[in-house]
Amino acid sequence: MPNIFNLGGEGKNAAFKKDIIKYFVANGNSTIQELAKDTLLSVPTVTKAVTELIELGYIVEYGKQETSEGRRPILYGLNPESGFFVGVEIKVDFINLGLMNFRGDMVELDDNVPCRVDNTMESVEELCRLVKQFIDKSEVDKSRIQNIMFCISGRVNSATGYSHTLYNFSEQPLTRLLSDILGYRVDIENDTRAFAYGEYTKGVVRGERDVLFINASWGLGLGIIVDGELYRGKSGFAGEFGHTHMFDNDILCHCGKKGCLETEASGSAMQRIVRRRIEEGETSFLTSHTGDIYSLESIIEAINDEDPLCIDVVEHIGQRLGESVANLINLFNPELVVIGGVLSRAGDFLLQAVGASVRKYSLSIVNRDTRLCLSKLNERGGIIGTCMLARKSILD
Repeated sequence: MPNIFNLGGEGKNAAFKKDIIKYFVANGNSTIQELAKDTLLSVPTVTKAVTELIELGYIVEYGKQETSEGRRPILYGLNPESGFFVGVEIKVDFINLGLMNFRGDMVELDDNVPCRVDNTMESVEELCRLVKQFIDKSEVDKSRIQNIMFCISGRVNSATGYSHTLYNFSEQPLTRLLSDILGYRVDIENDTRAFAYGEYTKGVVRGERDVLFINASWGLGLGIIVDGELYRGKSGFAGEFGHTHMFDNDILCHCGKKGCLETEASGSAMQRIVRRRIEEGETSFLTSHTGDIYSLESIIEAINDEDPLCIDVVEHIGQRLGESVANLINLFNPELVVIGGVLSRAGDFLLQAVGASVRKYSLSIVNRDTRLCLSKLNERGGIIGTCMLARKSILD
């Protein structure tokens, strides 16, 4: 398998070159003077390392920096062709596939590719066939594909390579199984954490380092970013927000317990409540629709068409969700809380309800420094974050 960090040299020299690459990833194109200033190293030392990285093909010149006086310094940055990363976002019955270059630009994207997703070897083989097909049709140098990252819902331990919810039929790590079939390095991550990282790197984040990402889709997940790094917990299972016990109800959650937050504040809850109220005789635009009138897509469309019943339901969901988000704000004191996932497409109908509960139930001295907003990346957040994490895994 190819290795992007054949940087030449050993010890401190190779480590320093790697740090320079990380600097360009984080800051974009820069001059040697800026790089020397930020790394607290001499200009000759930085110049030597940058020159070696240019010779290795990882860094290229991007012209001269505009300046009002003096000699214009040369801008350097990552060579986009020096490495590529594949992201695979696994959904209920389809997958999204992305190919990203070393600079972080999406080169190719295939959405909504039908795929059998279940806990069998046949499903894994079909998944790998689709990934191979996606790679084969791309025009990039296949030898420069450094990593394939799969994001999966449920309990995922990215450190050990095991998925404990999906594809957990084998004693060997899922990463090893997939790598053996595909012939590339493979990593896995929880889908909400991937979405959170996508939003952090390419979405609404404006310099914040402590961020909570709420994935409000069929279920309810939480991505936690502390000081710019994903927080995974001891076993990689941090963020099971939807399975916190909140209600004294008899609604059975898919985790097997009753009273979970997810049973009253999620896409599955919204579907159940809308269905019940219509079956009890309430009026909705949905009854005139064709197809699956109770799908989340149909309900979201009805909300944005200002259907009174669906708006009432999403506001109820938002209030319940906001009560728990208020608890998170009291616990974490984050700079930013992002609401994403399918339900975020309800826009201000959801956000205003969440915000009202946050103001009501969290401490004002805590929440006044927290910005609450909707996802910018929408449905693209998961695949973007998965590709970005494929690169981050190599860099780390």
